[in-house]
Amino acid sequence: MSEASKYFLAKSTVKAADKEHRRKINFNIGKYNAAVPLGKQQFVNEQLIREKAKNIKWKAIETLDKQLEKFEAIITKRGAKVIWAEDELQALDAIKTICEEKKCKMIVKSKSMVTEEIHLNDFLEKNGIESIETDLGEYIQQLDGEPPYHIVTPAMHKSKEDVAKLFAEKLGTDPKATPSELTMTARKELREKYTQAEIGITGANFIIADIGGIAVTENEGNARLTSALPQTHIVIAGIEKVLPTMTDLALFWPLLATFGTGQRVTVYNSIFTGPRQPNETDGPEEMYVILLDNGRLNLLENEKLRESLHCIRCGACLNACPVYKNIGGHSYGTTYSGPIGAVVTPHMKGMSEWKHLSYASTLCGNCTEVCPMKINLHGLLVENRHEAVDQGHHSFNEKIAWKMWKLGMLRRSWMNVAGGNTKNWIVNTMVKGWSDHRSKMEFPKKSFNQLWNEKYGK
Repeated sequence: MSEASKYFLAKSTVKAADKEHRRKINFNIGKYNAAVPLGKQQFVNEQLIREKAKNIKWKAIETLDKQLEKFEAIITKRGAKVIWAEDELQALDAIKTICEEKKCKMIVKSKSMVTEEIHLNDFLEKNGIESIETDLGEYIQQLDGEPPYHIVTPAMHKSKEDVAKLFAEKLGTDPKATPSELTMTARKELREKYTQAEIGITGANFIIADIGGIAVTENEGNARLTSALPQTHIVIAGIEKVLPTMTDLALFWPLLATFGTGQRVTVYNSIFTGPRQPNETDGPEEMYVILLDNGRLNLLENEKLRESLHCIRCGACLNACPVYKNIGGHSYGTTYSGPIGAVVTPHMKGMSEWKHLSYASTLCGNCTEVCPMKINLHGLLVENRHEAVDQGHHSFNEKIAWKMWKLGMLRRSWMNVAGGNTKNWIVNTMVKGWSDHRSKMEFPKKSFNQLWNEKYGK
């Protein structure tokens, strides 16, 4: 058993029994479930819209090399510098080099899952550079020393009382402060940082190939301040974020907003096409775009798993997943949690260490049902399991157990030999691990097949 698997089992066991944790998650996801149907009313034909989005993203991923080269050529002409990073180390080295050139002591950063993926804040801290999260949810998590809990809502697992207590401990506010008061406190703290920071770092919701642009969508305006006030703007984006044309945003911005938060469209939507131009009065003097692979090409090369790169990181599959709602985001032990995280992580970080995530699913298909990009998520989880076995990531005992199960299932008479009590003993006693994390299995005394034969004959 891998270290990641041991962590997952230990963490999920605790969280699954934490009723207060479940109450908070159900409350917050309940608000999401109430908002999404209202947001969907803007689509005359939701299924047609999702099918169109899937086709656009399919084209982008199937021509990924050409789309990225087009993007680079256009944005470079306007003065931006594009850096290609094969892995986490190359991305961090590039950022370190830029920071050293600018003699940077402070960075402001807007919400970005890719920066969490490469553990940027920890890296900057080790190199003596202060990094400030400016998204409210990310800021709360940073104050508490925790990674994001959810792709879209980083502090979903915290109640307003939890946040008030945290702010009182870290910022000296009133422990009974209201959400509005807490928000104003965070705003006051963060506004000073924008003017002090030498560099601002953002992610990218979409890379727009035909105009050489970076599209960022948000609700707080912090990404605009992060990109505009510091002298240098760094964008870190996964290579899969490409859309072929700017007109695609007319579909993808509302789609991301509705399936992500239930909004018709988010409050702030920006497109960055380079550093400040000669005829412009504001914006950064320099702009860097780091295009990150970090295992994404493994998914691109895999014909069956390739469609996972269509994901727009809306978080809908997490909100629909019964496993996620019971064990929470931190139990996964990786940047991308929930169904999409279980699909992509084994290919981005190694199947032998992370194959267990693909088994952390009921295969109910709810994730596939709600995905705006119509990604066959539960099917890809099964494919991951298949590939893990093909690659030899299973024990000898497991192999023998499945062979015995197959032999039994193919022979009805064998299945009827053992009664309910015998089956109970085999599963609950002989099969190690079954009852460690589950209730004991209780088989009926007679199988359905036996009852049918008794009533109707063979």
